Amino acid sequence: MPEPETPLHERPWENVERMLGVDEALVRVLSAFAPLDPVEVPLLEALGMVLTEAVVAGEDVPPFRNSAMDGYAVRAVDTLGARADHPIHLRITGETPAGSPLQRSVAPGCAVRIMTGAAMPEGADAVVRFEETDEPARPVVGEPDRERPTMVGVTRPAKPWDNVRPAGEDVRRGTLVLPSGTRLRPAEIGLLAALNRPTVTVHRRPRVAILSTGDEVVDLGPPLGPGQIRNSNSHTVAAMVRRLGGEPSLLGIARDSVGALRAKLAEGWHADLIVTSGGVSLGDYDVVKDVLQAEGEIAIWQVRMKPGKPLAFGQVRRTPLLGLPGNPVAAAVSFEQFGRPAILKMLGRRDVAIPTVDATVAERLDNRGQRRHFVRVALERDGTGYVARSAGEQGAGVLTSLVRSDGLLVVPEHLEVVEPGARLPVQMLDWGL
Repeated sequence: MPEPETPLHERPWENVERMLGVDEALVRVLSAFAPLDPVEVPLLEALGMVLTEAVVAGEDVPPFRNSAMDGYAVRAVDTLGARADHPIHLRITGETPAGSPLQRSVAPGCAVRIMTGAAMPEGADAVVRFEETDEPARPVVGEPDRERPTMVGVTRPAKPWDNVRPAGEDVRRGTLVLPSGTRLRPAEIGLLAALNRPTVTVHRRPRVAILSTGDEVVDLGPPLGPGQIRNSNSHTVAAMVRRLGGEPSLLGIARDSVGALRAKLAEGWHADLIVTSGGVSLGDYDVVKDVLQAEGEIAIWQVRMKPGKPLAFGQVRRTPLLGLPGNPVAAAVSFEQFGRPAILKMLGRRDVAIPTVDATVAERLDNRGQRRHFVRVALERDGTGYVARSAGEQGAGVLTSLVRSDGLLVVPEHLEVVEPGARLPVQMLDWGL
């Protein structure tokens, strides 16, 4: 018979009462970060970044009164009583394409042919759409041109300012359009372009130095030797940093020696954050923990979460350092919980929480160990909302289940068993970037 499992109280390394809660760990991590200094960047490079200045409109948008439709610029009073069976005929006195100089004014009983976006001629206070006139269809390409008509019949009365965009309809000159702290999405980029802002001042992107540790870790390229594994952690974390808006820098791999680790760490002093993986759990060689603590003020924590219990955090020569566990999924999940919000805070973002949805759990899940469990799940929708199913094996090294995941189902520490039908939050891995 197998030996009974050792009780928790006889395994001090598993004493959850001594572990740091996920929320408390996050508070400690975020307290070390602040928005980075402002830089001026070209407009398109500012996508996803956060303004450090308020933007006040220096001009009206649109800058002039213009047509919202293709049709005829008219005086609305001249169209009163128009019907399909009794059109009111107006004399065509000109044509105004978009971007052309302003046409002469519209006299009583007259109309100017006008295209969408063209400036409204003086005297006109409405646009009658082509569909509301008796104008014949224009010839198609390849057909001979027909003689342009000199009169047009209006088949529906226009009201004043029908299909007319006033100057400043969108933005009035002198108004605050984007306050400081605004995150620049495509819509904000377009508005800034409309306001003739080729550059903007934003919080600069954080520079993140990424280092893997361990004699067993091998970079991409050479064949694996006995007992070796690929350096997937650096690439996973670097991709996460870049997706969040940071600038990753790969420092490579530090071998399990004091000199090698110190040399690699020295390459990262320029960064706003150093992220390491491996060497912070109880079973690792002491060299990583010893070097980190000797080089700066680093705390090694046991966090009540799985995957990803071991975590290191502190300052190394005044540079924040986040030490992740070595298992690939544990490293990714830990970075999602602690590295992601740190980077967003440095970017000036106020919304650093991971976007979540509620989902119905489709299967029974175990959560032994009294830790917050981040379960990789795939989501689907039914008539009531989201349904979460396990994305595969939940081992801390099974990257394929992370690939198949839409999010992380958050199982609370106190919940030892999740029964089918339970409703729990799911952190969405690809939302809110």
